[in-house]
Amino acid sequence: MRFFKWALLYSLLVWMIPFVIAFLIFPLRNSDRDFFESIMPVAVVLATVIFSGLYFKKVHHEYLKEGLLLGVIFLLVNLVFDLAMFSQGPWAMPLGKYIKDIGFTYLMIPIITVGFGAALQKKQK
Repeated sequence: MRFFKWALLYSLLVWMIPFVIAFLIFPLRNSDRDFFESIMPVAVVLATVIFSGLYFKKVHHEYLKEGLLLGVIFLLVNLVFDLAMFSQGPWAMPLGKYIKDIGFTYLMIPIITVGFGAALQKKQK
């Protein structure tokens, strides 16, 4: 990974943007749970696409490898921050519930970053 510091910064923002959105629309979680649950994956995709695009502006080769590594970093940072947030306190939930409610959604992150890498790799050839 050529731009590890950028990947870490972007991964923090990929986690933070959906978290801020969730915080702002949290009343929807009780009043219109389905709508809340629809908004959150869109927020994750939006943040992931924006920061993947910014990251790949710096990359000039090995796109697929960079996409895979970026996706793993984004995923791990999201899981670590979430598990810290949801393991105790007012938002605490059991691990199994977290995985079904939130964690599984994060699998879209490496899918997106690998997709970026694959598309750029193909374009390069």
